[in-house]
Formats: sequence, C-alpha cells, structure tokens
Amino acid sequence: MVTSKMRRWRRIFGGDDRTVIVALDHAAAFGTVEGLERPGDLLRQIRMAGADAILTTRGICARFAAEIGDLGVILRVDGGVSALTAADGRGPLQLIHDVDDALRLGADGVGAMGMPGARHEAVTLPYLSELVRQGAAWNVPVMAEMLPGGFEDPSLWWTPENVAHACRIGAELGVDFIKTVYTGEEASFRRVVEQVYVPLVVLGGGRSQQPRELLANIHGAMQAGAKGVAVGRNIFRHPHPDRLTAAVTAIVHREATVDDALKLLS
Repeated sequence: MVTSKMRRWRRIFGGDDRTVIVALDHAAAFGTVEGLERPGDLLRQIRMAGADAILTTRGICARFAAEIGDLGVILRVDGGVSALTAADGRGPLQLIHDVDDALRLGADGVGAMGMPGARHEAVTLPYLSELVRQGAAWNVPVMAEMLPGGFEDPSLWWTPENVAHACRIGAELGVDFIKTVYTGEEASFRRVVEQVYVPLVVLGGGRSQQPRELLANIHGAMQAGAKGVAVGRNIFRHPHPDRLTAAVTAIVHREATVDDALKLLS
C-alpha cells in the first residue's frame, strides 16, 4: 500500500532511493546572496539538469511554483535570525513555520537544524522533536541538518566521531533522513553510516570548492553508503549550475566516476 508519506518521499528520493537536493534557503538569513538573484531562472536550470528536490524557503515556494514544476520541495521551517543582527546569521534559531504551512504550500517535506553541542542545542533539539511529532501526524517526511557544534568551529567539531554522534541523535529523535557533513574519507564516513539507521545525505560545503574536489567528495560519500547530497552555494555560484547539477546527478544516480562526471561540465 502506497501511503501519502511514501508519495511525498518518492518526490524527494528517486526510484533508486537516492536524491540530489539543491539547497536554496540561504537568502532567508543572508539576504542578497550571489547566485540567488533570479530564483526562477536557477530553478529551471537545475530541474532540467536532473535535480530531484530543493530545500528552500516559504517565499520561493509561494512565488515560483511554475518554475519548481515537478521538483520535490523541502520547506526550511526554522530561522528567525539574519546576518544583520547576528555575526554570521546563525544565532539562536526557532521554528518559524510548521508542517501545516508546508502542506498549504504543496511541499513534500520539512527541514530544520539539529546542531548537538552548539550553544543553542537546548532550543534546536526540542523544536526538532516537535517537528517530528507534526510530521508523524500529517505523514510528512522530516529532514534534520545534524552538525555537531553547529557552525561555531567546524575544525574542532566535525570529526567522524562527532558527526556519527550528532546523526545518531537525529535518528533517535525520529527524523526520516539527515543532512550532514562528509568526513572527508570514505572509510570514516562508512563508519558514520553504519552507526545511523536512517538515510544520510551530505551537504556540499559552504566554502567554494573546485568541481573536482566537490565531485570527489560526493563520490566518496556515495561509495560509503550515503543516499544523496544537498548542495547549495557550490552549485548556484557555479558559472553553469545546470552542468554541475548534471555532473552531481550522474554520480548519485548513475554511479559515474569523477572523471566521467567532469566531462559534463565542458
């Protein structure tokens, strides 16, 4: 029997149970973001290039439904701070939308931060639990972004042990899948996957990566057992976001090598 939750899940994850998510939620905190000036044009490009879903804001959901088309939609439901008032736009978050809002917008899932070990974990972990409760009531998949220590000092916090620790907390809270950082090595990330019993998708990295580095990390994560990726700035700041999306899709869905994927950029 296909349930409403399964239908929503399949709009995010393809028939192979893998996904390429393009993250377009940055402007909610950072305002004018390079590469996100024209969301409609970008949405058309990534959709045609084979992306499965987007992680995005209420505004984009409401204004660009036609351009979103058949892309799966994960609504970012937490926030409440901006780069104008917090040093880096990542202060004490709170739920600003809920599952009801997501359903009214036609979204297929909801997403929020977890951040065990960060200064504000006593805020983010309880609201993540509340989001899981709402998702269960309305058959809506919940994605948690589980980053140990948040963004306070990635060099200290984002060790394989801490990444596994954070992701397991998300699983125990009842989320359906987790967005997290790739540990940089296939073997160490495989240990993370083995300790967490819900699907993991890896984020694309906030800093500007060269395409080969980005694709190599994605390839390593997929070989280690990840179920997909959620890439934002490294796609929408690329001169050809459609080509890079196609390259990422080739690795995630067709198990292409890094060299073969790079050919799609030329």
